[in-house]
Amino acid sequence: MSRTLGIVTIGQAPRDDIASLFAAYAPAGTKVILRGALDGLSDSEVDKLQPENGGDTLYTRLRGGRDVKISKKAVITRSPAALDRLRADGCDVLVYACTGEFPPMPGDENVLFPSRVLNGLATGLLPRGRLGLLIPLAEQGEKLTSKWARPGLEIVVEALAPSAGQDEAAAVAERLAAKKPDLVAMDCMSYTPTTKDWIKGPLGVPALLAITATGRVLREMLD
Repeated sequence: MSRTLGIVTIGQAPRDDIASLFAAYAPAGTKVILRGALDGLSDSEVDKLQPENGGDTLYTRLRGGRDVKISKKAVITRSPAALDRLRADGCDVLVYACTGEFPPMPGDENVLFPSRVLNGLATGLLPRGRLGLLIPLAEQGEKLTSKWARPGLEIVVEALAPSAGQDEAAAVAERLAAKKPDLVAMDCMSYTPTTKDWIKGPLGVPALLAITATGRVLREMLD
């Protein structure tokens, strides 16, 4: 039976990098449709969606490749419409392509959230110890540390923009490695397998990449 995978990004479509990685994990013949919570907005309209504080800050990449910081509240307000459009497109498996933690939203029934995949893997692999977090923006540090906190876990954080080059990625990985984590979680959907390759050497410990971890779970759902 042919399946249709629907992807919501918190930014804008197209995001061929996200769609192609998910498509690589889907069974042959799976149709992939991606829509953005900010689709239909001009650059100036997006620029008005400023975060109120660090806890309200999300990172995303817009159509055309521009990196922006946007309000999580604004994304939450616009996301149900994107989910509705994907269901109208005939999508029978849905993924919300952001590692942020989101409250219940209209239409989010049976939607796969990568934050739950990443957190579940980290919990299973590291019941206690020191977790290293790679995050896109330094101002998200307090909020994301709180998101990951659980008894028996120490969290150390470094910020790395997903658009950073190899030299910057290696330098950040060196700083994180100096904090001696037992496991690293790359807490953004815009980090790529290439980013992971750049940081693996300096770290010397396993690193969990959100988009590929979620892709493997999607394969189980689509098979």
